[in-house]
Amino acid sequence: MNDTKQKNWLLLIHQIPPKPDYFRVKIWRRLQKVGAAKVKQSVYVLPDTEQAYEDFLWIVKEIDQGGGTASLSRTLFLEGLSDVRIKGLFHDARNDDYAKIVEGGKRISEDFLEVSQGDAAIAAEKLHKELSRLQHRMDEIAALDFFHAPGRRAARNMLQECSALLDNSGDTVVSSTMRPSDMHGKTWVTRTGLYVDRIACAWLIKRFIDPAAAFKYVENEKYAPKSGEIRFDMSDAEFTHQGDKCSFEVLVKTFALSAVAVMDIAEIVHDIDLKDNKYARPETVGIQSLFSGMAITCMDDSQRLERGVTILDELYACFQKRYDNLGN
Repeated sequence: MNDTKQKNWLLLIHQIPPKPDYFRVKIWRRLQKVGAAKVKQSVYVLPDTEQAYEDFLWIVKEIDQGGGTASLSRTLFLEGLSDVRIKGLFHDARNDDYAKIVEGGKRISEDFLEVSQGDAAIAAEKLHKELSRLQHRMDEIAALDFFHAPGRRAARNMLQECSALLDNSGDTVVSSTMRPSDMHGKTWVTRTGLYVDRIACAWLIKRFIDPAAAFKYVENEKYAPKSGEIRFDMSDAEFTHQGDKCSFEVLVKTFALSAVAVMDIAEIVHDIDLKDNKYARPETVGIQSLFSGMAITCMDDSQRLERGVTILDELYACFQKRYDNLGN
C-alpha cells in the first residue's frame, strides 16, 4: 500500500567560513555520520524524528561555535521536491554504501577460494576478521537506512554467504551434529566460579538445547558424570574447548544453531574467553566489563547464572532486532 500522506522533514541550512579547511571537512563528516541527505549546496535533510532532531541540533551548535551560521527548521515540501524524490536521495546514498559491502564480500570469497585446501582453515581465520569488519559496517549503514534501500538485501545475503563459506572451511573440530531433542531433561555439570563461557553455555543450553535442563556446579575438574549428567567447559567434558573454539562455540556447532544473533554472541564470548581478539567486535569490551563486575560483586554461582542470563537475553534481543530490521 502506498503512503500518500506528506511527510515532515528536518532541514539544516548552513554557511561555513572557507577557512580553515579542516572545519568544513569536519562538518561534512558529521553530516555523513548521521545519514543526512544533501538537497543542494549547504542544505541537508533528515526525516523528522527525535533522534534526527538531536543530531542536527548538535551540528548546528558545532557550526555556530566554529564561526559559521546554521538554521534548523521543520518543513513540509509542497512543490518542487517531493517526498519520493527525497527518499530517493537516501536510497542512492545507502545503495552506494551497500554496494561497497557487496564488493568487500566478493573479495573475501575470491581470496578464500584461491587458497589451497590445506590452507583453508588458516585463510578462514584471517578472513573472519575482515568479515567481522564488514558486518560492523553493515550495522552502521542499516542504522542510517531510514527507508530500506533496495541494496540492503543483496548486502545482507552477501555477508551470510561469506559467513557460511568461512564456517564450512573444512573445520572438523566437531564432526557430528546432534539434535536438541537428544538432550532433554539432562543435568548439565560444570566447574564452580562461573564466568563468561560457562554462563553463556548455560544460557544457550536452557534457551536452545534443553529447556528442562538442571545445572550442577562441582569443584573437581575431572568430575566423573553420573547417569543423566553431561559435563561442559571442564576437563574431559562432553562439550568443552576444541581447537581454537571455546565451549560455547562447540555447542553452537554441535547442535547446528545457525541464528545470526547466536553467532554474534559466540564471537563476543570467544574473544573474552580466549583473549585473542579474533573478531574484535565493538561490543566486547562493554560485555566483558559487565561480566567482570558481576564476578566481583556476586560469589554465588546460581546468582551469577541468573544475572548473566539476563545480560545475554538482552544482548540476543538487541542483535535479533537488528537482523529483523535488516530483513525488512
